[in-house]
Amino acid sequence: MSTMFVVMTSLAQKPVERIEPPCWWVGMNNPNLQLLVYGKNIASAQVSINNPNIDLVGIDRVENPNYIFINLTVKPDAKPGSIDIKFTFPKGKPLTYAYELKARQAGSANRKGFDNSDVVYLVYPDRFSNGNPAIDQVSGYTDKVDRNEPYARHGGDIQGILNHLDYFKQLGVTALWLNPVLESNQPSWSYHGYAITDFYRVDPRLGSNELYKEFIDKAHAQGIKVVKDMVFNHCGGEHWWMKDVPMKNWFNLYPDYKRTNYRIPTTFDPHASVADSSLMADGWFDGHMPDLNQRNPYLANYLIQNSIWWIEYAGLDGIRMDTHPYCDKHFMAQWCAAVQNEYPNFSIVGETWVNYPAWVAYWQKDAKNRDGYNSNLEIVMDFPLMFAMHKAFDEKDGWDTGLARLYEIIAHDFVYPNPDKLFIFADNHDIGRFQRDSSQALGRLKLAMAFLLTTRGIPQIYYGTEILLPGDDAKGHGDIRRDFPGGWPTDSKSAFTPEGRTKRQNEIWNYMSTILNWRKTATAIHNGKLTHFIPENEVYVYFRHNSEQTVMVILHNGYQPKVLDTSRFAEFLSNKTSGIDIISGNKVENLAKIQLSPRSAMIIELK
Repeated sequence: MSTMFVVMTSLAQKPVERIEPPCWWVGMNNPNLQLLVYGKNIASAQVSINNPNIDLVGIDRVENPNYIFINLTVKPDAKPGSIDIKFTFPKGKPLTYAYELKARQAGSANRKGFDNSDVVYLVYPDRFSNGNPAIDQVSGYTDKVDRNEPYARHGGDIQGILNHLDYFKQLGVTALWLNPVLESNQPSWSYHGYAITDFYRVDPRLGSNELYKEFIDKAHAQGIKVVKDMVFNHCGGEHWWMKDVPMKNWFNLYPDYKRTNYRIPTTFDPHASVADSSLMADGWFDGHMPDLNQRNPYLANYLIQNSIWWIEYAGLDGIRMDTHPYCDKHFMAQWCAAVQNEYPNFSIVGETWVNYPAWVAYWQKDAKNRDGYNSNLEIVMDFPLMFAMHKAFDEKDGWDTGLARLYEIIAHDFVYPNPDKLFIFADNHDIGRFQRDSSQALGRLKLAMAFLLTTRGIPQIYYGTEILLPGDDAKGHGDIRRDFPGGWPTDSKSAFTPEGRTKRQNEIWNYMSTILNWRKTATAIHNGKLTHFIPENEVYVYFRHNSEQTVMVILHNGYQPKVLDTSRFAEFLSNKTSGIDIISGNKVENLAKIQLSPRSAMIIELK
């Protein structure tokens, strides 16, 4: 158990039960710190600090006398160590709380986030690997482990992910995004982690704060970055706040509630009614997920500091923000700016689950929005491209069908301030898997992966795609969040090793690993310009090019072999004599006529 929780436990029966953030750091760019203090009648206490490098700016008492907010300024000359916060009560003995200020890791402010040179692998912690069965059930946590129940906990944990860092390294991914790992002490369906009950504690059924930090340190030692999934729109109905709410306006539509209408366009629709746009932002995402009111300045500070705390404590490389448009959009812009103020090179991607490129573009930093809104959010999720991918490889090519769907979505890139800062994916934990069932042809998935890993943007792969793990959204979330075979000691086969995979699984694993490991040094894919040609005869050709490298990508969606006449690509091929297909490893001697196999991709590094 971490030091902060030892302190909390020791104070459990005393007037101070919680102080959050539980610690802080000297040398932050923003010297201001606001502490939430919770305890019985804590508002009756007088507070003092005797430290020349810490200014006690003021104490804010709110409507619930069990909360106060202490406003501090940590001066530039402040040194790491404990500062004594003294609470003096009208009755009873004074209490001194030792609050720790830590030293920052060298280079912390300049940490580099993930970018187009990375491929992010999304891991569902509860469904990936059980590395420590001893914590499957923890006292005080009622949701039980039952692998036969799709919506129960299955026992995957952080140790299980840590145990397989070599697997990620061999596959060729360079960053891991874990679905939420914070405490979700809900009576049921707690496995998904999106109903958080403590924003400063890793769920003990997944591990501990220290183990999470150890996992990140060891991932970094393998050259793998870590992205934390955060949720600011809501918390879990069993969050400790719900037992003693700080303020009436800490939550939206509380104590009665209405569900959100889920209509994100009302946040930017110039014709939207106030009723619709308010319900969109203030309605609850679900009945067991109270909607947080980020317009409350104390909650706003709390959430901003929570992000910075986890970045600094755990050494994060990025944040994925869940349900980004469902939060108060002006707060979210403030939050992005605050994080960037501390970490200018840090990466944040927001979940922007909308249908059209113009709707996604609204949420990207520096978009030319009619209402003047600037989100400060650099990376947005390209759901329109994902939707197109799910259809493109199942259709015959037409004016706007088949491969033309990909072309047309990318042709919309003019609406984005920065189309290279799009987070692209074929599926994730909320979407039916691209491989809906295990019998689907490999050619379809190979085409999709070749495209995903070579077009513009930052690719994300959902765990199990590389072993043909199926999942149909028509069967619900439990089906698309299946256990990774071999992640449990009782599993009969382990897909973590070639011996435990079928021939088909090894074929797709090797295919993806070849592209992923080549991609690590393919600068044209990282930062090169994309030039594409209108799909013709079931073939989509595009080039990624910079001053160092030119790569020709050919996607052939047809079911018959054909010879591709490349004369229309002369602007890129006129000064090239040959190439290497990085998928097969074969040399392409004749660039004028290229032989295409049915339902196949070629990624040709031109010479």
